[in-house]
Amino acid sequence: MADVANTPEDSGGTETSGSSARPILVLQKIRRIFECFTLEDPELGLREIVGRTGLPASTCQRLVQNLVSEGFLSRDGDVYRIGLGMVRWAAPGTYGMDLVKLARPVLDELRDVAGETSFLQVRDGPHRTIVSLSEVRNVVIQRFTVGMVMPLHVGSAGKVFLAYDPDAWRDAIENGLRTRGDNRAVSLDDLQREVAGVREAGYSATFEERAVGAGSLSAPVFDMDRSVAAAIGVGAPIQRFTEADAERIAPRVVSAAKQLSASIGYRE
Repeated sequence: MADVANTPEDSGGTETSGSSARPILVLQKIRRIFECFTLEDPELGLREIVGRTGLPASTCQRLVQNLVSEGFLSRDGDVYRIGLGMVRWAAPGTYGMDLVKLARPVLDELRDVAGETSFLQVRDGPHRTIVSLSEVRNVVIQRFTVGMVMPLHVGSAGKVFLAYDPDAWRDAIENGLRTRGDNRAVSLDDLQREVAGVREAGYSATFEERAVGAGSLSAPVFDMDRSVAAAIGVGAPIQRFTEADAERIAPRVVSAAKQLSASIGYRE
């Protein structure tokens, strides 16, 4: 791909980063071309690629032609898609990827910024299971354990799955709606209203639903096909987790969820 790099057009111009200016590299332009392709739009014409990248037509056409010749893109008539060579080269990067491993630094950071124990949960039928934890060092904490299994219809993480996974809703209803931790009955109408609120807010916050004296806040983690893969969140004793605390912590949890989603291939 020697004729792609170091042409006057590709190396000219500047991009401001903070207070310094640096050259716009050809790799940045190639990245913009790759980012045009999505699961919804795996095939694009040259005009569409030009429009989405914002690159000059001549530059974009030259780069696309070179990407095709090197196997990064494939061409069928007038449409392009990610090349099989690119898929093959990317395989080693995905081999052995583990959601729990990827979540570890995100959970640690969330614990530190929120000041409470953070967790990652996955769904199995009508239940959810904690698969990773990052505990805060505090005299009074909300106790969780890896492997803890809980129902979907109570608690913030459960409602995240109900809000974004139709199969989770079906499984929870078929399994039956048992009473909450404070012995309050669960109303299907109330649950539907609460789940709709989760979708609107982008996160779920609950207070003393699963256990008296405990609260939690969770947000969805999405994978590359935009399905909910997990719920990430924090749990705390109710004396440190009021509605005001939830409003403060929510943006941090949502940010952590987006960070982990991006690391497993999700793109907005």
